[in-house]
Formats: sequence, structure tokens, C-alpha cells
Amino acid sequence: MKSIQQRLSIGLASVLILVGLLLAQTSLWLFDAGLRRNLGSELQLDADNLLAALMRTGDGITLNQARLSPVYQRPFSGRYFRIEFLPLDDLANADLRSRSAWDHVLPLPDQAGLQADLADGPQTQKLLVYRANYRRFGQDLAIIVARDYTPVLQSFQQLRWIGLGAGVIALVIILLLQRLIVRRALQPLDVVRRQVKQLQQGQRTELDNQVPEELAPLVQQINRLLQHTEDTLKRSRNALGNVGHALKTPLAVLFSINARTELQAHPDIVDSMRTQLNNIRQRLTRELSRARLAGDVLPGAHFHCAEELPLLFATLQQIHGRDLQLHWQTVPDDLRLPWDREDLLELLGNLLDNACKWATARVALHIEKTASNITLTVDDDGPGIAGEQRAEVLSRGTRLDEQVSGHGLGLGIVRDIVDHLAGELTLADSPLGGLRVVISLPAPT
Repeated sequence: MKSIQQRLSIGLASVLILVGLLLAQTSLWLFDAGLRRNLGSELQLDADNLLAALMRTGDGITLNQARLSPVYQRPFSGRYFRIEFLPLDDLANADLRSRSAWDHVLPLPDQAGLQADLADGPQTQKLLVYRANYRRFGQDLAIIVARDYTPVLQSFQQLRWIGLGAGVIALVIILLLQRLIVRRALQPLDVVRRQVKQLQQGQRTELDNQVPEELAPLVQQINRLLQHTEDTLKRSRNALGNVGHALKTPLAVLFSINARTELQAHPDIVDSMRTQLNNIRQRLTRELSRARLAGDVLPGAHFHCAEELPLLFATLQQIHGRDLQLHWQTVPDDLRLPWDREDLLELLGNLLDNACKWATARVALHIEKTASNITLTVDDDGPGIAGEQRAEVLSRGTRLDEQVSGHGLGLGIVRDIVDHLAGELTLADSPLGGLRVVISLPAPT
């Protein structure tokens, strides 16, 4: 869909072109009609002068050459006349013609007055023709005078090209001015668009309220929705935390009962109860963790790597010992991940904690952002996972630590978070000698 600015530009250009063509054509038509009327008056005066130049002689009616304008004597001068004696079959007098027409015979219009259509003249000239009917010396006659209209037509053609060029230049200038005006008028929309993009990238938590009154209701509703979503998520997490604590106490009691000496006489029952209780605790922990996922629900949520990773790595260092070498790198350096902080801490915490458990001496984290996705790579120098077991490990609905004995990956919640963010999780051989876990997440647009 085209932008508002493009729509306005196309609409304005279309209107200007149509109006410009209409005005130009109307102006030329009016100018042509006015000029023809003026020239028609001159032709009428020429016809009157020709009538006055007629005289009777012994040979009949002829013209007094002394009273004729020299322009009628010069060949192809552009001024022509023809005098016809009526009726046409009367041969008492031959028609009189201007020498300027040479051997070209002017047409005899059917009606008197200025003719609407141009007639063909000598040397491809276009003639404006006027006919006047008179009676002189007892003889009916028609005087046809014509004038070359070709220079006027050529001037019109030049004017059209000049007008077209000037119109194109004016159109470009108007469109540039319109673009500038519209851009300034739509600048608040562009500001809101940039702020929405910043929301998606986690660089802000709400939109600015300093917007034009037309945008104020939209911005207020968006901010209200963001605040409501954040409050709802916080309440849900608190409620889930309370549920978790409420259920852990009965589970602890049941584990305590299961450990009583009175039940030791029934080892099968004790083992069965312990197994079921462990399943309940694991299932409860996983489902509560999945329910607490926020994903990209909050546009303002973000994970600032430069602030969060040092604290996370310091915690892992304390848990797993000072001799373990932990290294992390992000591209770019000041990278912000546009997802909920708690989700990313859960994701990276599980990945790195697992790597630290099975690493011999080194664990490395690399995070890289491109235009289309964000890649998280965790390497360790531990025992790794055999290639034929990786597909089984990553099968949907199967916990990794249940599939791979001795590796204890415990990445069920990691897979849940990756699925929630529409990403992909793959396992490969690490350059460090152990396991490489690669998570590719699509970058929000």
C-alpha cells in the first residue's frame, strides 16, 4: 500500500495535469476564437474596399487597380480575393481574382460571413475565408476574401510547446513544494512511526504524548494498552509465583511423608510415590515456567546485553567455580535484544548453566544480530552429544535430559521459549570440542 505522501503526490499531480491541460486548451480556443473574430472584421473591411474598387467600363464591371492594395499583387502574399457575379451561369462578366493567388481558385462558401473551417490555399497555406454578398451596378455579386492563417497556427503550436515546458516545470516545482509541505505536515506521523519501531526494538516503553490532536487518541490508546499488558503480565507472573509457592509446600510435605520410616516396609509404594511426586514437581516447574513467558507481548521489553550479561556470568562463575573460563561476545557491542528480560534470562541462564555443568574448562557465548534474525551460540568443551542422538534429543514433547543420559541438558524450557519466539534450535559440534547450541530467532520488524 502506498504511503499517504505518495497518494497525495499522485492525486495532486493528476489534478494539476488535468486542470492544466483543460485550462491550456480552453485558453488557446478562446484566443483562437477572438483572433478569428478580429481578422474577420478586417476581412469584412477588405471586402467593402474591394466593392468600392469596382467600376463599370465598356467591357463590363472591372476593378480599379489603383485602388487595390499591393499585397494582392504579390504572389502568395497570404492575402487573396475572388469576386463572383451571380448567378454563376451568367457569363456576362467573368470572375475577378487577385494575382497573389496565382492559379489557385478560392472556394466559394455557401453561406455569407466568416467561415468556421479553414480552407486550403496555395503552397499548403491554411486560409481564413470570409464571404460577403453585395449588389452593385444592378448585378448581384459575392466577394470572397481570404487571409493566410498558417503563421497563427504555427504560433499556437509553439505556444503549446512553450506552455507544455512551462507546465512541466511548474508541476515539478509545485510537487516539490507539496512534498515539502506534506512532509512537514506528516512529520508527527513519522515521529510516531519511529517511536513504534523503537518500541519493537525495546528502546522505549511508551509513545510520547506530545502529538497533534488528530493523533492524540491513538497514542493514548496505545500507551494505555501497553500499560495494561505490562500490568497484566506482572499480575500473572506474581499469581503464578504464588501458585508455585503454594504447591511446593504440599509437595514438600508429601516428600517428607514419603521418607518416613513407617513406609520403608513397603519399598514399592515408596518408590512409586517418589517417582510420581518427582514427575509432579518437574511438570509443575515446567508448566509454571512456560506460563510465565512474555515473548514479544510487550513491545517496550528488551534485554540489554551490556548490562545483563556481566551479572549473569558473575553468578555462573560463583556457582560453578573460579577455574572455569567464561567468555561472551555480542555483535554489535551495545546490543539490545527486543524481547522480555525475564524470558532471555531464563533462556540464556539454562543454556549457560548446562554448558558450565558439562564443560571441562571453557564456555563461550556469541550473540550476533543481522537484519533478519538474531543468533545465540553457546559452546563448551565438554563431552558433547553424539550426532545420531541429536534428532531424538530435539524431538517435540521430549525433555532433553530424559533422552541423553549423563548429559543432563534440562533444556525443555529453552525449547519452549524458542518455540514461543518462532525460532529454531539446533545442536552441532563445537570448535571447543564439546557441544554447540545454536538458537536463531527472527528479528521483529
